[in-house]
Amino acid sequence: MPVEWQPVRQSRTHELVLQSIEEQVFTGKLRAGDRLPPERELAPVFGVSRSALREALRVLETIGVLVAQPGRGPDSGARIVRNPDDALGRLLRLHFALGSYSLHDVMEARVALERSSFAAAATHAVEEDLDEAGVLVHRMSQPDIAPEEFNELDTQFHVKVASGSGNALTSTLTAAVRESVRPLILRALAEVDDWSATREQLNSQHLELMRLVRAGNGEEAADLAELHIRGFHGTLVVEDRTGAEDGGTA
Repeated sequence: MPVEWQPVRQSRTHELVLQSIEEQVFTGKLRAGDRLPPERELAPVFGVSRSALREALRVLETIGVLVAQPGRGPDSGARIVRNPDDALGRLLRLHFALGSYSLHDVMEARVALERSSFAAAATHAVEEDLDEAGVLVHRMSQPDIAPEEFNELDTQFHVKVASGSGNALTSTLTAAVRESVRPLILRALAEVDDWSATREQLNSQHLELMRLVRAGNGEEAADLAELHIRGFHGTLVVEDRTGAEDGGTA
């Protein structure tokens, strides 16, 4: 019988280090809060150079599972953490900018996530979460607020409601998806013909969303959340597709 040769997978050194650390996490030997040994001790254990080890640690820091504190004190070194929100948002922004996802895809993802989060918040949100969301809506209602601040508060509002849904993954994904289009939404807000009227319309929906959530009307809140997202975000999708047809970027 002839020998069947199989290709050998080649990996760069830092990828092998990553794989080894991931295995420790998957088996439960490394948990959030655990501190890794110093580089001078860890590199010989892996049998790699300290530069290869640093490259692997930088990757883990980028994806939000490791934080590295330089120095020689008790808090120095690399520590395992659970901080996916910023990392996911950063990755989605980059992939969105590269055209990996269309505006339509992002909008549909937002609709699905926020319908779920507003409906769940009407049942599970605690008073503290609702009060903090209400403060954000009040700040957005100020007549002299600029589009930049409004956009920042708007993002915080949607994420706060998602965090009150009782589902940590929904909250993280909502934050990441909303963050991925924040620069585009800001640009669109800055270019509207009547900023005052746009602000009032968006915030009137925020106020009604808060009323419905507080009243426990989850389905109505979900329906309005979808209308709210498809309204302003939907105009961006139309413009994006029109621009693509005219030779613009997708």
